Amino acid sequence: MTVTEKVAYIKGLVDGLNLDGTKDEVKVIKAMIDLLDDIAMSVADLEEGLDVVSDQVDSVDEDLAELESYVYDDDDCDCDDCCDDEEYYEVECPKCGEIICVDEGILEDGSIDCPNCDTLLEFDIECDCDDCCDED
Repeated sequence: MTVTEKVAYIKGLVDGLNLDGTKDEVKVIKAMIDLLDDIAMSVADLEEGLDVVSDQVDSVDEDLAELESYVYDDDDCDCDDCCDDEEYYEVECPKCGEIICVDEGILEDGSIDCPNCDTLLEFDIECDCDDCCDED
């Protein structure tokens, strides 16, 4: 039984007593029942509002979980090559100490700006292996 139903039940009990409405005690009882009715209606409105807010929070939570899985999904992988065929290299900025992950394309370009302090980081890659270099 809800709060509003309980108040309606009490109101019906008082009305069934056929009390003399001119007596002060009866006026007080009826005023208290009216107050209880107002409080019950306010509680019912608050419960409805809470249900709406709860549904909205659940929806935002689901959207956030989807966004987190999209953004952080690759970061959960500890292996080197299972998610990508491309290799990444860690480079430390000499100015701010930020560790930056770069791929072979960036290394071949020869430079990149540090995303933390905008210092130009230059790469000079020399290779002495026979497998990857064309020697004439």
